[in-house]
Amino acid sequence: MPRRPGTPRLLRELNDRAALDLLVGQGPLTRAQIGEHTGLSKVTASQLLSRLEERGLVEVVGEQAGGRGPNAALYAVVPSSAYVAGLEVGPDGVTAGVADITGSIVAQVTVDPNGADDPVKTVHNAVAKACRSAKVALSRLNAFVIGTPGVVDPRTGDVQFSFDLPSWHEGVLAGLKTDLRRPVIIENDVNLAAIAERAYGVAKDDEDFALMWLDRGMGLSVMLGGRLHRGRSGGAGEIGYLPVPGAPLPSGDVRRDPADEGFTESTTWGIPALAGGYGSLVGADAVRGLAHAHGYTEPTAVECVRAAALDEERGGSFLDELAHRISYGVTSVNIVLDPGLVVLAGQLGRAGGEPLATRIARSVSRISPTTPTIAVTGVEGNAVLRGALHAALEKARDEVFSSPAES
Repeated sequence: MPRRPGTPRLLRELNDRAALDLLVGQGPLTRAQIGEHTGLSKVTASQLLSRLEERGLVEVVGEQAGGRGPNAALYAVVPSSAYVAGLEVGPDGVTAGVADITGSIVAQVTVDPNGADDPVKTVHNAVAKACRSAKVALSRLNAFVIGTPGVVDPRTGDVQFSFDLPSWHEGVLAGLKTDLRRPVIIENDVNLAAIAERAYGVAKDDEDFALMWLDRGMGLSVMLGGRLHRGRSGGAGEIGYLPVPGAPLPSGDVRRDPADEGFTESTTWGIPALAGGYGSLVGADAVRGLAHAHGYTEPTAVECVRAAALDEERGGSFLDELAHRISYGVTSVNIVLDPGLVVLAGQLGRAGGEPLATRIARSVSRISPTTPTIAVTGVEGNAVLRGALHAALEKARDEVFSSPAES
């Protein structure tokens, strides 16, 4: 890619973008504060703010009282200068959110797909409902990011296979782009949870970490050098297939009918699940079965784990055995990648909290030459949705904030 010369126009573009990013992260700010943070002179900062006001990207939102002389105007990014949509798509529902360019979520809705087997229609209906709630026209959305379970081809951006969503396949991405008439990105849901963890959670200061998703099933996301590691085919993180002691080997082609060998029906979720491998030891059915063997009668795995974590005197033996199972996967990742930090996320990860995290670290230390920090997710709310919105915002800001400044 040819380098652009250091022209005055390019410098204006770089200064404008730096100021906009600063206002998003730390605003509202005065002209003097913008100059102080960016190293720009008062004259240059004033010219910059005038340009951004003319483009409809910043506005005066108040005043800051100072010493002598008039109060200084406070500038902020205009929230309505752009909007984005993020979605979490699952077998039991679709959650859609709309955020303005500052990152404020202005609407969030969950819809029942009602057995719909048309992904394009399902997404469109969810986004349209979120837009109505936000009072934002669908045509004003600048970017869409959609999180789904399954393997997403990093070369094409299309879903190759989704265990939970058989109607999501190659060609869906093109259909969504045609229908929504906007840039659309489909991403693995656990990868989006890792993006949210890096932006808002316990991995803010870590460029290398792994996120283990413990929910109805389990998944893994790896961040190396601040970038997601997806693998050549997009299959990085499908740790449920990992062969482990105490579980039969996973068998069967994941692209075949789930009724074939290698799959079983989940009694907890009523959907197909892996019959072997690591996933069969730490999935919701297996965790609930283990909990019941330890005397817990709560109806779901999440409730069993939460009850044990709240009363370690009673639940310690159950948590010890669960942590030992989870440690197989954590140790495998640690030995191969040495990420330094492993984050527990998903409903089961949250429910176990520090009591489970501490036991996993102890178990890993016994079977691994090094011990990573085991931390519970710090992301509030729906981590997949927050990751989708964050990724959409980054794309929209690149488009809106980096538009060439006028000569």
